[in-house]
Amino acid sequence: MTRAHSASNPWMADHPSGHALRLVEEARELVDARLEAWAQRMSHEVPGQLGEALAYALRSPGKRVRPALVLAAVRAVGGDPLTAVDVATAVEIVHTYSLVHDDLPCMDDDKLRRGRPTTHCAFDVATATRVGFLLVPLAAEVLSKAGNSLGLSAEEQQSLAVELLEAGGIRGMVGGQWLDLEAEGAHLDLPGLVAVHQGKTGALIRAAVVIGGIAARATPEQVFALRAYGEEIGLAFQVADDVLDATATSETLGKTAGRDAALAKSTYVGLLGVEGARAEAARHEQLAIRALEVSGVQTESLAALARYIVTRAS
Repeated sequence: MTRAHSASNPWMADHPSGHALRLVEEARELVDARLEAWAQRMSHEVPGQLGEALAYALRSPGKRVRPALVLAAVRAVGGDPLTAVDVATAVEIVHTYSLVHDDLPCMDDDKLRRGRPTTHCAFDVATATRVGFLLVPLAAEVLSKAGNSLGLSAEEQQSLAVELLEAGGIRGMVGGQWLDLEAEGAHLDLPGLVAVHQGKTGALIRAAVVIGGIAARATPEQVFALRAYGEEIGLAFQVADDVLDATATSETLGKTAGRDAALAKSTYVGLLGVEGARAEAARHEQLAIRALEVSGVQTESLAALARYIVTRAS
């Protein structure tokens, strides 16, 4: 892939770290348009309530941090992020599946997500469960179409699929969620917390960055650096989330605040205190940026997003 030079391309302009919100907003605009197209298609192709519920889940609003990381990673290795919007969309669809299932009564039993009723509350538990299952092959279809559009080889497309589907499966989010549920009421130490959240939260964030690199045909050395960055920033994201759950309101978060305490979950705040958790998030942020710097990968956009992840208000 070649770097675009057009001044009209906002992704190809230089972005100082203070422009993280712009990066996220642009990713949201690009990916939301794709999600809306797929929502309309699902509502027509899948009959009845199930199609309506699939469209409802796909239309769920969000910050779109993971798509922003995909596109920033593409840019960091010299590619044009505008060619990888469908790749970023596939990542967001997997994230949506995880939220639909995470909110179910058998999991975290949440009633509010992104400022509106969770899918099982808007419809019913059986429908929401099916929606989650169906979003995974939909993400695979979107990713396959994206790989073909990019002209990626079969091996490169396989690498994309392996990264995304493993992040969403037992070696990633599913395994992390299992550990998280098992740990309710227990008191995990720091390594125990890291083990949970490397899967539950960190796996898809790490995969988002790596997938962006693969989509832009990054070198093995660049992919290694992006993976290291993603590993650290995935943990930073969860630490910051724990701080927000303990300090922000439901109105600010768009989901029910204080759920960690209500479910007796082990958290970074419970272990380290609010200020200690903030310091831990900042430590992971710096380790993430350092992983890029030592490898020569462009850091500007990814560093800006790292700072946003750690300091965001919701």
